[in-house]
Amino acid sequence: MNISKRIAFLRKEQGMTQERLAERCNLTVSAIQNYESGRRKPSFDALIVLADTFNVSLDYLVGRYENDKTRF
Repeated sequence: MNISKRIAFLRKEQGMTQERLAERCNLTVSAIQNYESGRRKPSFDALIVLADTFNVSLDYLVGRYENDKTRF
């Protein structure tokens, strides 16, 4: 799963709207929309905030591991 699909999957899995995710991560709704659509890739700082928000590892978030959500 690529990063755009992973972000959308995790957001939906946790029952969050794009607006709520943007608020929790201190990002704009358009940034979340762009990440989920694949139009833009998150910056390194945004990746860290997203991983922390979803409580997953960066490796899982970016698709290096498919089944391990565990934080390191």
